[in-house]
Amino acid sequence: MTLKHNLYQQCLQLVDTRYQSIQRQIEDLQHSLLSETKSSAGDKHETGRAMVQLEREKAGRQLAEINKLRTTLSQVNIDNTPSHVSLGSIVFTSKANYFIAVSLGAIEVDNQTFYAISPGTPIGQLLMGKIIKDEVTFNGNSFVIEEIV
Repeated sequence: MTLKHNLYQQCLQLVDTRYQSIQRQIEDLQHSLLSETKSSAGDKHETGRAMVQLEREKAGRQLAEINKLRTTLSQVNIDNTPSHVSLGSIVFTSKANYFIAVSLGAIEVDNQTFYAISPGTPIGQLLMGKIIKDEVTFNGNSFVIEEIV
């Protein structure tokens, strides 16, 4: 399996793990909401239900974000080797290595650290469209693109 395939698979696994975690959280909240019984302290009951409902809405928003990540990952072409940085590129620089896909943070593959970033992040925006030997400056730090896979 190629490096790009490994990075892509790790991203898929991370997104799926987050998705399953949020799904469980929503199910637990739904169970809490349904099992909440009316007590003699009616206001306390209503406040508890409102808090659970707010948590459920928050989890719903998180689930929508995860679904956006899944959609973006489905658009990544891991079989091409572009001449410039684009969605799905692995970018080796003089400072760090990046996988342009979705923002998931540091990923370890073959004893190397890669930062999974979205093209929409500040550094992703700077890298998009660049070619080998281009210099990029981010937060006062300059680095050179050494390889694009």
